[in-house]
Amino acid sequence: MGSLDGKVAAITGASSGIGEATAELFAAEGAKVVLLARRADRLGGLSKRIEDAGGDALPIEIDVTDHGKVEAAMGEITSQFGGLHHLVNNAGVMLLGAVEGWDISEWRRMIDVNLMGLLYCTREALPIIRDSGGGHIVNVSSVAGRTANFGSAVYNMTKWGVTGFSEALRQEALNSNIRVTCVEPGFVDTELQGHNKHPMVTENVEKMREEIGKVLEAEDIARGILYAVAQSDHVNVNEILIRPTGQKR
Repeated sequence: MGSLDGKVAAITGASSGIGEATAELFAAEGAKVVLLARRADRLGGLSKRIEDAGGDALPIEIDVTDHGKVEAAMGEITSQFGGLHHLVNNAGVMLLGAVEGWDISEWRRMIDVNLMGLLYCTREALPIIRDSGGGHIVNVSSVAGRTANFGSAVYNMTKWGVTGFSEALRQEALNSNIRVTCVEPGFVDTELQGHNKHPMVTENVEKMREEIGKVLEAEDIARGILYAVAQSDHVNVNEILIRPTGQKR
């Protein structure tokens, strides 16, 4: 018996990194997992691995910034599995640089994915989770949702927004028997850093990696997410901050 037997869990940004690791861990714990991401080929491979291991997966190609597609995806989840218990809002982008002269399209991309995409998925999932008897919403924020640094102002803004939203949502959703957890990873070895192409940014990222030493793996965050979700119904782990041991801020 797994800790998530009989549960249906939807995970955004499931094609790589934290989302992929969380999907595999949830499936191993008995959950039926809905894999939400843009890269259909990656979703197909992940779905096959889960099913080959005896799990149950539903891959859905989606851009979370498209509200209509989010609505359609939630309808497909209900049609296929009859309901939804857990939502992990993991999809996100990190584009770093100084505010002056920054490419405005990158601001829009971060705000659309990190904030609007999370809002769309949460809005459409809430009544389904409520009608399924309750469950859990996990919002993946960042240490950047606690600590601001030069060069990450807009990313900080989006992640502080996720952190604040999570607490307000917790107070609203408890009346529907829905728990809310905000997870704030430090430096994790994922594709997130690769979103940046500016030489100064990439140099700073690599310098930080060297200073930390052993950085986190996606599986480390997935285990933190599972810890929160697998608690008894009366236990709500509101916030989890996970840094590598060598990370100062």
